[in-house]
Parts: sequence; C-alpha cells; structure tokens
Amino acid sequence: MSETTQPTTDQPLETTSGETTEAVQDEWRNHSFDGATKLAVEDLDVHYGEEHALKNISIDIPEQSVTALIGPSGCGKSTFLRCLNRMNDRIKAAKIDGSVELDGEELYQDGVNLVELRKRVGMVFQQPNPFPKSIRDNVSYGPRKHGDLDTSLFSRLLGRSDEAAENELVERALRQAALWEEVSGRLDDNALGLSGGQQQRLCIARTLATDPEVILMDEPASALDPIATAKIEDLIDELSEQYTVVIVTHNMQQAARISDQTAVFLTGGELVEYGDTDQIFENPESQRVEDYISGKFG
Repeated sequence: MSETTQPTTDQPLETTSGETTEAVQDEWRNHSFDGATKLAVEDLDVHYGEEHALKNISIDIPEQSVTALIGPSGCGKSTFLRCLNRMNDRIKAAKIDGSVELDGEELYQDGVNLVELRKRVGMVFQQPNPFPKSIRDNVSYGPRKHGDLDTSLFSRLLGRSDEAAENELVERALRQAALWEEVSGRLDDNALGLSGGQQQRLCIARTLATDPEVILMDEPASALDPIATAKIEDLIDELSEQYTVVIVTHNMQQAARISDQTAVFLTGGELVEYGDTDQIFENPESQRVEDYISGKFG
C-alpha cells in the first residue's frame, strides 16, 4: 500500500463522509491485460446540467471477460454503464464529451444507428422488467422487432413463417440463461407469474436473443434472494466465455467472486483505480480505495 499522496492542486477534492483526500495517480488506472480490447473509453465527461457526473474517464475493457464497477452511491457507476450503449441520450439534461469505441468504432459519431448499437450492447436492469406477455413472446420480442423473425398471420398463411426458427431461438436463449429446464413446459404462460430470480434470468435471455456482443448489467441481483443471486452469478461466469460483461454492483463480495477486473469509482465521478480484481481487493494502490473496500466510508 502506498502512502496517502496529498493533492497537488489548491482546489479541494470532493469527498464523502469519512473519505480522505488523495490525488489520483495515472498508473493506478492503467490496467494492462492479455487479449483484445472490446470497449475503449477515453476522456469521457458527463454533465447533467450543472452536475459533473463523470470526470475524464479513460478505461479499456477486454473482450470475453467480466468487468465490475464498484463505488459508493452517486459516484457515476451507472452513468458510465449507460454511456456504453448511449442510454444517456434519452436524458435531455445529459451532455457527453469524449470517446467510446466498440471494436474500434466510435459510438458517439454522427450517424450511429442506436437500435443496432443497443442490439450489439444489451442492457439488464436492476429490477426484473419482463413484458406482460408469454415467456416465449418475451424472448422472441427483440428478434421480431429487429426483423430477424416473422411469425405474423400473413406469413403463416403464405407458408413463410419463422416459427421453427423462433422455437430454436427461444430454447437457445433460455438455455443460455439457465432457465430452460424450469420453464420449457409453460412457454405460453405469462412471464409475470415467474419468481423474481426467474424473471431476471428471463430478462437476460431476452437480451441474449438479439445476439449481443456486450452485456451491461446494472445491479442485476440486488433485488434477489441469496439462492437466486447465486444462480445469476453462476450465469455471469458462463456468459463471460462468449460475451463481454460489464456489471455495476454495490456488493463488493460479489465483485470479488465474479469479475476478472474491477474499476473503482469514488466521490465526484472519478475513476480512482482499475486493475485485476485480486489486486484491487487484496493490495490496492489508493488509500481511498482501501478505505472504501474496508468499509471506512461509502
């Protein structure tokens, strides 16, 4: 552990109760890894009106891995996550500067098809949000919307229906989400009748059905009981073999269990440290990060 470094600026750093002041060192955030970069973020700033929600964030996220975003409430984790598929575009007060690249393609350039982007970079939210439709229709909704499936009455009358393809897709996505064995006999039942943990896995299946490359998860297990949480964590581990997963979590034990690398955001929308998860939790460079992980504030 390095000694606390005093700020080199006359401006006081924003801190939360119990948090020390400390100047962030660039080397604490320069994480090197084997393999390819899936998402590259450089000099990202986000303002909500007068509020500076994220400050000069630069981070590379490797493909086919799990990256955990941790930090106290209000530090910008979810704001950062939403920048990765431009969900913040829906907030009128949001102003985003900087660069986010997906496989080298700039996401904030003019002309980006946001529907296609959110197909490639799917999102799973904190609260399960299944549609009030059948389990089958929940899973096939995205491919139908994107035009990848046509099961309309007109197509069926012409003998061109994609029903067989739909059945295969629904089974594949539900198997990937570790839900098939539990619901295969009741695909036409309303999804709202599932348990909370099953609903969240259904939402993951709905995301997988559009064949994404990246899966963003905003505290996906925070509303679930321990057994359902364990199933979600096992699922995330399996998904990382094929997909790039970025997860926001307030559960530091969860981050330590499931992630390959961890990024620590602290007060004022600042990325303080980023590195291998074991190193972050066992030997962080930043005193503020150690204090946060050890429960001295947050």
